[in-house]
Amino acid sequence: MDLDLSHPTLPDLRARAKRRLPHFAWEYLESGTGEDSAIRRSREALDAVVLAPAVLKGRTEPDLTTTLMGRTYTRPWGVSPVGMTGLFWPGAEITLAQHCVAQGLPFGLSTVAAASVEDLAPHVGDQGWFQLYPPRDMDHCEDLLSRAKAAGFHTLVLTVDVPGPSRRERQRRGGLQTPPRITPRLFLQSVLRPHWSMAVARAGVPSVRGLAKYASPHEPARHVGLAPHAAPDLALFKRLRELWDGPIIAKGVLVPSDAVMLRDLGFDAIWVSNHGGRQFDGAPGSAAALPLVRKALGPDFPVIFDGTVTSGLDVLRAIALGADFVMLGRPWLWGVAAFGARGAAHVTHILTEDMTSGMIQMGITRPAEVRDRLWDQVIG
Repeated sequence: MDLDLSHPTLPDLRARAKRRLPHFAWEYLESGTGEDSAIRRSREALDAVVLAPAVLKGRTEPDLTTTLMGRTYTRPWGVSPVGMTGLFWPGAEITLAQHCVAQGLPFGLSTVAAASVEDLAPHVGDQGWFQLYPPRDMDHCEDLLSRAKAAGFHTLVLTVDVPGPSRRERQRRGGLQTPPRITPRLFLQSVLRPHWSMAVARAGVPSVRGLAKYASPHEPARHVGLAPHAAPDLALFKRLRELWDGPIIAKGVLVPSDAVMLRDLGFDAIWVSNHGGRQFDGAPGSAAALPLVRKALGPDFPVIFDGTVTSGLDVLRAIALGADFVMLGRPWLWGVAAFGARGAAHVTHILTEDMTSGMIQMGITRPAEVRDRLWDQVIG
């Protein structure tokens, strides 16, 4: 099958993934919280970004290489950490880490992924970012960081927008419990998706392997949305700064004054995100907050972005609004659920071709040059 003909866009991969995943897994992946309004606002904010084409520029040869926090990546995007990644396809974490190593992209692993940092150690190479949901027990937190460093992860991502659980009503209606437990309802949904079921039968029911070490008979390791955990605060960050000698990113920032405060505290980058619409349905779209955060931080401080990116054009839109780097979560899992490792490679292929095509239309050779092609600025 020629995927360029059968699945030329990321939404095409999404459609195939939906046909292959049980309903409860699909709802966990795709849902936000409340009425999914924050997801819709993210998409609307990106769609509102209009870029100006150029003429008589001759042959343009775009170079997507991007430097972020002292490291060079082949493209200005990477794999965002996603909780319970292995639920959407067994071994998805390893598949995506191997792809990132092969392509020179950053790979983010969540504290509550199905795979542990030790599972990823042979596969993550020099591309590992570890996303921390800090355990309430600081001894456990310190041990978790030590394990991540020993496994080769060099960048720490502290998610700062989860002071407590969100409701995630669609996920509840889908029937998924955490940790995953196969009920008769979920078994029936699984039977209807034989490819997924056979893959799970070979790999085993996914669990939060990275936290299993800290479980007790009275407090099994569970998803951060349900388990007691430390709500991030200033004292926690100060301790993390002592424990972690690499870059620390603050993920989940929307308010400009918060971004400035976090920068001044000593974070190395700000990640603009509304958590995929999964935490607070009243939040703005990430792309609506991005230019305000960039303005508050000034032109040089590293800014990362995520939020409903489904094309190379969306990557360009985000960079035009002030992002230095873009992370994607759901699209990678669409690709892996649709076609395994081949699907992950196809995601990069789609993004690369689409972004390159857009840069040629605008007559630019480097991603950051798109900031001069915002329509309102060009015609103003």
